Amino acid sequence: MKYKNILQIDDDYDDCDFFLEALEEVSTAAYTAIHNPIQALHQLSNNEIHPDLIFLDINMPIMTGIELLEEIKKKDTISDIPIIIFSTSITTEIKNKIKLLGAADYYTKPNDFGKLKTLLKDLILKKT
Repeated sequence: MKYKNILQIDDDYDDCDFFLEALEEVSTAAYTAIHNPIQALHQLSNNEIHPDLIFLDINMPIMTGIELLEEIKKKDTISDIPIIIFSTSITTEIKNKIKLLGAADYYTKPNDFGKLKTLLKDLILKKT
């Protein structure tokens, strides 16, 4: 397993619960959800959490996922953590911007539990 510590930054508690349920069925990776992007940036910057992979939502209050992605990529100590944008809708404009900012990839959140499990299995277990 390539990724052992997964961080999801998403203000939607239900989406995080759904994600965790699917993750637990396909992986033994440790999981942390942070619902406030400012708090996530603080904990990452202060080395309080150590994810191998970040799933980041775009549409959040206070700070958008794109703004958070920019901030993370500015910090040498955490800029190398792969970030996957994981949002309900991703326009072509956003896809272009997040690639320029250094996102590893992007996916639209599946509403189907089986599809989410397959996606997570492919992302977390099969990449070597």
